[in-house]
Amino acid sequence: MRLVQFCHRGGEGGVRVGVEQAEGQGVIDLKAFDPSMPSTMRQFLEMGQKGMDCAKRALSSGQHVLARSDIRLLSPVTGPEKVVCVGMNYKDHCLEQNAPIPEEPIIFSKFPSTITGPSDDILLPEESQEVDWEVELAFVIGRKGKHIKEDEALSYVAGFTVANDVSARDWQLKRNGKQWLLGKTFDTFCPLGPALVTTAALKDVHNLGIRCLVNGATVQDSNTNQMIFRTEKLVAWVSQFVTLCPGDVFLTGTPPGVGVFRNPPVYLKRGDVVECQIDEIGSIRNTVV
Repeated sequence: MRLVQFCHRGGEGGVRVGVEQAEGQGVIDLKAFDPSMPSTMRQFLEMGQKGMDCAKRALSSGQHVLARSDIRLLSPVTGPEKVVCVGMNYKDHCLEQNAPIPEEPIIFSKFPSTITGPSDDILLPEESQEVDWEVELAFVIGRKGKHIKEDEALSYVAGFTVANDVSARDWQLKRNGKQWLLGKTFDTFCPLGPALVTTAALKDVHNLGIRCLVNGATVQDSNTNQMIFRTEKLVAWVSQFVTLCPGDVFLTGTPPGVGVFRNPPVYLKRGDVVECQIDEIGSIRNTVV
C-alpha cells in the first residue's frame, strides 16, 4: 500500500490520512471511509494492524476517492518523536571523499521541525552560504520496541519514503565544534514524501535506483544496494540506545554526488529546483526560496 497524509486544497477538514490507488492516482480518504480512523499518520500507525486492515479494506472498496487535483500531499509523517539519521552509509559516498568504510553506524539527528512536504519550498537561511542536497531512503517505525533483534527488525518498520537531508555544510563541517546537528536542522531541511510505501509493496528495498536532480540535471545516481548498514541493522542498532515509537523517521544515508565534494563545490541558490527520486517509491520536488 501507499499511505499518505494530505489536506484539501481549500484547507477545509484539516490533515487526513489516505491510501493512494496507485502512484500519482486518486487518494481514498480513510476518515471518510471509517469515521473512527484518526487524522494523522502517527496516530494511524499507533493503531497497529487494526489501522492497516482498515486501509486495505478502504483500498479494496474503491469508495471516497479524491482526485489529486483536489488535495495537497503533506509529508507522510509529521510531528514524529524522533528523526534519526545515518552518516557515511553508502560505499560509493565513502569512496567519493576518500573516507574509510565505517565499522558501525554513525548516528545523528535532525529536529522534527525540519520536516516539510514533498512539494513544499526549502527555505535558504541567511545564516548559511553552503546549503547542499542529499537524496536518502527513509523509513518509518510502525510499532514500539527496544533492543529489537535484527532478524525481527523489518516487522517494526511501517514503510519507506523519499527524503532530502538538506545540509548547511558550513555549520555542519566548520562551525558548532563540527557537531553536525545545527547544519542539519534548519527549518524545512527534511522534505519527505510522496507516500509511505509499505514494506510488502516493495520487491527489494535494498536494490532500488536512487537519484537527485538539480534544475533537471542529475547530480546523484546510485542504488540502495550500496548501503553499508541496511534497514534491519539500523533498527537493531539504534534500539539498543532508545525506545523506537510509531512514527519515528530514519534517514539512511546518501550516495555520492553531493555539492560539497565537487570541484569546485556547488551549493543551492534561490530558484533552484531539487528533485529526489527512488524507484518504486516516487519523487519529491522542492523549490529553494
